[in-house]
Amino acid sequence: MSTRIQDEKGSGRELAKEQRRRAIRALVESNSEGNVAELARRFSVSEVTIRSDLAALADIGALVRVHGGALPPGDSEDLPITVKQTLYHAEKVRIATEAAGLIQEGETVILDSGTTTAEIARQIRGLKLRSLNVITNALNIAVLLANAHHVNLIIPGGVLRRKSWSLAGPQAEQALRDLQADRLFLGVDSLDPEIGLMTPHVLEAKLNALMIRIARQTVAVTDSSKLLRRNLSVIAPVEQVHLLITDRAAAPNAVAAIRARGVEVRLV
Repeated sequence: MSTRIQDEKGSGRELAKEQRRRAIRALVESNSEGNVAELARRFSVSEVTIRSDLAALADIGALVRVHGGALPPGDSEDLPITVKQTLYHAEKVRIATEAAGLIQEGETVILDSGTTTAEIARQIRGLKLRSLNVITNALNIAVLLANAHHVNLIIPGGVLRRKSWSLAGPQAEQALRDLQADRLFLGVDSLDPEIGLMTPHVLEAKLNALMIRIARQTVAVTDSSKLLRRNLSVIAPVEQVHLLITDRAAAPNAVAAIRARGVEVRLV
């Protein structure tokens, strides 16, 4: 009898957990965000329990985890950069470390806007180099490198997109046309082997395409959540990428398809 009672209690707890998670998902979708502390009070459970719920929902793609809460999955493509930098942070640091290891003395590199390229900028600050030219259209990256004495910083003009702190548009394109680079580190919002590299922003797509043209090597840096996703504006075919650095959670079929198109893929 006691075993039956325990089984019933266990089943009841599982049912309550599933009901709570469905309710959390609905709340996040309707409110466009979910705060851990507020959800804990609403459902009379601990914040640890809510974090576990959010993690489980994020694992199935029902929402996106951010610092202190969650957002609907559709909102993750155009999040403010201050929020994006909290997503997949450990993976981005590993990717940036691998990418920075490619940089050689006296090179000219381009750092596209993005949170992974910002991590590369942090790595560059600590490189034991005498001279390095860095071209960037990202204000946050420019700030990170402004006091790095071994870095000669070049910032094209353009129109500021506040959510990403990036500059784009005809002015930026004109400034880049007269430059050449050894290596481009390109952060992408979406990468599909069949379609190519993509971003939701038309002006940034045009500027990224120009960056690829003036660089001798293009290195795409992105966490695995961006693979097999599609977006509004195509930057370039996957074949124009020489190297992709992503994390070990990348889907094997995506990695195989990218390698089949002649791109070197490093999993870190």
